[in-house]
Amino acid sequence: MTHLTLASTSQIRAELLRNAGLEIETVAARVDEEAIKAALLAEDAKPRDIADALAEAKARKVAMKGTAGLVLGCDQVLEFDGRVISKCANSGDALELLREMRDKRHSLLSAAVIYEGDKPVWRHVGVARLMMRDASDAYLEDYIARNWESIRHSVGGYKLEEEGVRLMARVDGDYFTVLGLPLVELLSYLTLRGTLPK
Repeated sequence: MTHLTLASTSQIRAELLRNAGLEIETVAARVDEEAIKAALLAEDAKPRDIADALAEAKARKVAMKGTAGLVLGCDQVLEFDGRVISKCANSGDALELLREMRDKRHSLLSAAVIYEGDKPVWRHVGVARLMMRDASDAYLEDYIARNWESIRHSVGGYKLEEEGVRLMARVDGDYFTVLGLPLVELLSYLTLRGTLPK
């Protein structure tokens, strides 16, 4: 089996890959995500292109260290009301965001890019569209207070695999894309190229 390195220390992504039967290593990709995002936003880049560029930057960074085999970079952005939402700095910002998003739609774009040697060989951006229910202020305040330690690094201030699912009225799209990895498409590619058995 070809060696796969995940250019991230994301526990959920590593878990999804291992649960699918892949043997992986994880290496933190030290890239300045905010600088890349700011530069792209200044050029009016689409959210999908921002997610793709961030995923590629991570894969490239780890691949260029001479990492053997395939290197997978991933990133996820949230698009709401025509803008790209970043991770909330504190629980107050998260509460404000959830109040703003309730009873409205938003999209999660999960990008994955694979590098082999010094070049990208595969990329995909999965999109999921979510409708948040009209939750009460009291519920949102309690939700943030109960879950802040778990959700503090989650874009959008929720994790669908945890209590965050109670914030949603509707989810259109792939569950793995919501979690930050277009897993089905990735596995299809690895099977087609012979990395995984047919």
